Amino acid sequence: MTRTLRLAASALCAALALGACHTLEVTDLNNPGLESLESNPTPVGLNTAATGLLIGLRVGIAEPNGWITILGALGREGFNLYTTSDPRYISELILGPLNPGSGAFGANFWAARYANIRNSFIVLNAADKVVGMTDPQKEGLRGFAKTIQALELLRVIVTRDANGAVVDTDRDPSGDPGPIVSKADVYTRIENLLDEGRTHLQAAGSAFSFPLGQGFTGFDTPATFLKVNRAIRAREAVYNNKFSDALTALGQSFLDTGAPLSLGVYHVYGTASGDLANNILEGTPVIRANPLLVSSAQLRVGGAPDKRVTDKIETGDDGTGSSGTTSITSNQHFKIYKTNTTPVAIIRNEELILLRAEAYLGSNNLPLALADINFIRINSGGLPAYSGPVTAAALLDELLYNKRYSLLWEGGNSWIDYRHYGKLTSLPRMVTNGKFFTKMPFPNNECLARSDASTQPGCSPEAGQ
Repeated sequence: MTRTLRLAASALCAALALGACHTLEVTDLNNPGLESLESNPTPVGLNTAATGLLIGLRVGIAEPNGWITILGALGREGFNLYTTSDPRYISELILGPLNPGSGAFGANFWAARYANIRNSFIVLNAADKVVGMTDPQKEGLRGFAKTIQALELLRVIVTRDANGAVVDTDRDPSGDPGPIVSKADVYTRIENLLDEGRTHLQAAGSAFSFPLGQGFTGFDTPATFLKVNRAIRAREAVYNNKFSDALTALGQSFLDTGAPLSLGVYHVYGTASGDLANNILEGTPVIRANPLLVSSAQLRVGGAPDKRVTDKIETGDDGTGSSGTTSITSNQHFKIYKTNTTPVAIIRNEELILLRAEAYLGSNNLPLALADINFIRINSGGLPAYSGPVTAAALLDELLYNKRYSLLWEGGNSWIDYRHYGKLTSLPRMVTNGKFFTKMPFPNNECLARSDASTQPGCSPEAGQ
C-alpha cells in the first residue's frame, strides 16, 4: 500500500483544489494544504476536506474504463467496443486473463479507492485536533467519513473477493504496507465502520458543518444521511449472506415502496473547469449494450419487452470491437446517461427493495420475497405478477433477472450478484472462448511493495472459467 498511500496525499490536495466545483456546491475556501490539515486543522479546511471525500468517491466510476464499464463487461451487461484505442476491453475483460499490469483494467479499483480511504483517515484524525468546532459537528464529520470509508472498502472487496484486501491503512506511507487479510475480515471491518458511523451520526445534532451537494439532496443532515449509512450496511450484509442483519438495516434505511424508485444518493458531474464529467455516453468510446439483453427480456402483456429495456436501451448504429479473430458487435445503445452531467446512482430505493427481497429469500421467507419481486416486476418492468414455481431456486433466478434489468449499467450488479450465487456461467459468454472471472488481481505496484507477494493469489493473473 506504500505507493497508494502516497497517492492519497495528492488525491486529497486535488479534492481540496476542487473547492469551486459547482455540482458539490462548495465555495473556494482558499484551498487549505494537506500539511496544515494534518498538523493544525481549521474548521474551514476540515469541512472542505470532508466534502472532498465525495469528489474522491466518484473517481473512476463513469469513465471509459471505469467501474460501470469494466464490471458491466465482466457481467455481460455491455461493452466498450472502442478497441482500436485499447484491445484490452475484449482481450482482457472478455478473453482473459485479468492482468495485474498497470491497474487500468483487470487490476483497477484499488489505488483510487485506497487513496480516498486514506483521505477519510486524514479527516478523522483532523477531527480529533481541530479547534473551533462543536462536539456534534465533529461527530458529524466522523460519521460521514467512516461511512464513505466503508463504501470505498466495500468496492475494494467486491472486486477482489477471495483474494482479500488491506484494512490496516492508517499508517506511515514510507513504511511497510498493511497485510492482506481475508474476505471475512474485510467484511467485519466494513460492518464495524458503518456501525461506528451510525453511533457518530446519532450524536451529530441537526446539521452537518459541511455541504454534501446536489447528489445528496434530502440526505444531507445527520439524521437523513444515517439512512444512507444503513442502506450501505444492508448492501454489505446481503453480499455477506447476513440476511437478518440486512433486514434490520433496511428497516432503518430510506426504503419506501410509496416513494419513487429513483429516490437515493448520486454521484454528480459537471463540465466546469476542474470538475469531472460523466464520460460513458454514446459516441466515442463506442459503448454498446449487450444485444442479448433485448432478446432475453421477459414480455409485458401485449408482447412488448420489459419496460426497463425500452427505458434504457435503443437500437442505433453498429459498434464492433475486436481482439485478433475475436469480435463483439452490437447495435444496442444505452440511453441511461444522456448528457455528460447526468448523475450516477450510488444507492437508490429500487435496489433497496430488491435487497429486501434477496434478504427475505435468504431467510427462506418466500412469500415476502415474492411480494417485493412482484412490486419491482410490475412498477419497474411493467410485467405481470410472477406466475412460476414458488421455490427458493426459481425465485432466486427471478430475483437475479430483476436485479439485472433494474440496476443495469449502474454499478456492476450483474457480475457481483451472479458471482455471489455461483451462476456467472449462466450469463452469455458472447464469444466461444469467452471467460468469466470471480475476482480481480491486485495491481502490480501493490505486489512490488510486498515481501510476501509470491504467496498472495491476488498478485497473479486471474485465468477465469
